[in-house]
Amino acid sequence: MSDKTADQLREELVQVAHRLFDAGVMFKGEHANLSARLGKDQMVITRGGSVAKLSKEDFAIVTLDGTVVEGHVEPVLAEVIEMHAAVYRARESVGGIIHNHAPHITTFAIAHQPIPVVYEPLLRFGITEAVPVVPWAPRGSAESVNGIVDIVKNHPGLPAVILANHGVLAFGATPLATAQIVTTLDEAAELVIQARMIGGEKALPQAAFAKVQEHMLQFAQK
Repeated sequence: MSDKTADQLREELVQVAHRLFDAGVMFKGEHANLSARLGKDQMVITRGGSVAKLSKEDFAIVTLDGTVVEGHVEPVLAEVIEMHAAVYRARESVGGIIHNHAPHITTFAIAHQPIPVVYEPLLRFGITEAVPVVPWAPRGSAESVNGIVDIVKNHPGLPAVILANHGVLAFGATPLATAQIVTTLDEAAELVIQARMIGGEKALPQAAFAKVQEHMLQFAQK
């Protein structure tokens, strides 16, 4: 659990917004919602839809039961508070959450297709199974949130889910780590789309994950 203050988390989330735009994973509507775990039972969360000109004043503090304790939350965001809070409650290791409409991931969302793990960098985030699609339901509804939580609880290695006909929800140890997950997953989605134009993607060797982990460990020890 992070021991950062609310102000430090606001600053990190502003940096995350800039990184998402710089990486080209923000669609034309500039819509996203970003949050960071604050202590054990609160989160700092963006309070509006667009994050194009995000500042440290554009956040609210909300408890994980959905109570706004500081700042004002616009109606457009109220329906997604539970989506973020439920993930924090379900997985204690999560310190940051991003929901956006990254263009290539959202292509898979529209097609109701999972993103296969055929791009080696995904292995470095511990992703060893296809990133699944949560069936469509109204954003923030109990049906949608329950579908997300079911995957979060039953697939502990997955740091993201695809929201059918909508976008992506990613969750990592920190907001900055979560931004890396979004950018790498969107890159993977783009490459799979391109590979399917020239014959289709090819599976990684079955032992690839173990070998990559061993390789990373060797370099970490040097």
